[in-house]
Amino acid sequence: RNSNDGTMIRSAVRLSRPLSRVQRNARSMGSYNIVEERAHLSPKSLGAMAKEDKYGATNYHPLPVVLAKGLGPKVWDVDGKEYFDFLSAYSAVNQGHCHPKIIKAMTDQSNTLTLSSRAFHNDVLGEYCEFITDYFGYERVLPMNTGVEGGETACKLARRWGYDVKGIKHDKARILFANENFWGRTLAAISSSTDPSSSAGFGPIMPGFDLVPFNDLAALEKKLAAHADEYCAFMVEPIQGEAGVVVPDQGYLKKAHDICKKYNVLLIADEVQTGCSRTGRELASMWDGAKPDVTILGKALSGGTFPVSAVLASSEVILSIKPGEHGSTFGGNPLACKIGMASLKALREEKMTENADAMGEVTRKNLADMKSPLVTTIRGRGLLNAIVIPPFKSSSSGKHMKAWDVCLEFAKNGLLCKPTHDDIIRLAPALTINKAQIDEACGIIEKTLKQVQ
Repeated sequence: RNSNDGTMIRSAVRLSRPLSRVQRNARSMGSYNIVEERAHLSPKSLGAMAKEDKYGATNYHPLPVVLAKGLGPKVWDVDGKEYFDFLSAYSAVNQGHCHPKIIKAMTDQSNTLTLSSRAFHNDVLGEYCEFITDYFGYERVLPMNTGVEGGETACKLARRWGYDVKGIKHDKARILFANENFWGRTLAAISSSTDPSSSAGFGPIMPGFDLVPFNDLAALEKKLAAHADEYCAFMVEPIQGEAGVVVPDQGYLKKAHDICKKYNVLLIADEVQTGCSRTGRELASMWDGAKPDVTILGKALSGGTFPVSAVLASSEVILSIKPGEHGSTFGGNPLACKIGMASLKALREEKMTENADAMGEVTRKNLADMKSPLVTTIRGRGLLNAIVIPPFKSSSSGKHMKAWDVCLEFAKNGLLCKPTHDDIIRLAPALTINKAQIDEACGIIEKTLKQVQ
């Protein structure tokens, strides 16, 4: 064993100390025994992990695999083992790993001009603004970098619109969010969270953020009516991703928008995870025929190559912020703009939206045909799907298992995915995946479920 292994073992022992109940439930880590989880790994993998353990932060608990290469819907670890990637970087890699057209656009622009800052104009930003607004049918775009920056930007736009256009009294603007939402880890994002592990120990939280049950139109209207003169926006995911791929009733978003209009409130759709064709529509809001006042995009807007996000809205909303009141050094940089255009072009030119819709149907049918006694629910749209597996005792091993433990076994058999909560596993491969690959991946799922059953 190499010298790094000793460091890894010491770090793993430290990290295997029990978490609190809240931490354990929120993170979906099962027993959280790193030594046991890594026991089957090669010295090469252990060495890479040991450096993270020694020098990095511990705000993530990854599956015990060290990836070195990706192409399309597959990835390979440092030992050359092949896996189906059924997480796709939380839907950032919709176009597949290292999509050649996106990589070419990135490479070409990298050799020309990467960053000008917004202190100067560049020759790509205007082209990108025209392209993305035409693509999604909005008047204007405010470019940012990460998805959570997009959410923060949308909140600032909504508040400013509320004061300047709706006439909300000074510092009285409220934004309503759905329970179980997730849009990032900034102070604003965790202030809207109902997950105690997100906000505990990070207070005080942001004022003016309220909550309402997801998929409950009566509760939404009651809430807005109670403070109609103060609410400026309702921000919601069309499908809740981190909550466990929770799909609302058909027509929910359209009806929610109608209620928002009634009380002169903006509907903000957080499409960072559901947008860019993931659900079998270019935007998940299109399932309901809805066009939100504000749409936030990120993740797959770059095909997983670079942080690119965008806030799309009307001129009335976007132009409420004036020069010097909001900005980003990297937002709208020429490299991001070229990557964004290439990423969106790839989705349409290669009909990934249509493929996501068709392959999603195949996936859900395959999962249903398994008739696994461990799976109580199958749900999703397009290639954003989930299975619910309540905690169980394996008759083969005698171990008490949760979704995290099942994902560990999936990985050993060549399929990577992550749980959300203790009992839900999200399944989200690249939108380039074909039927033969779906069938093969589902075969791994079925084999693994039988093994742990």
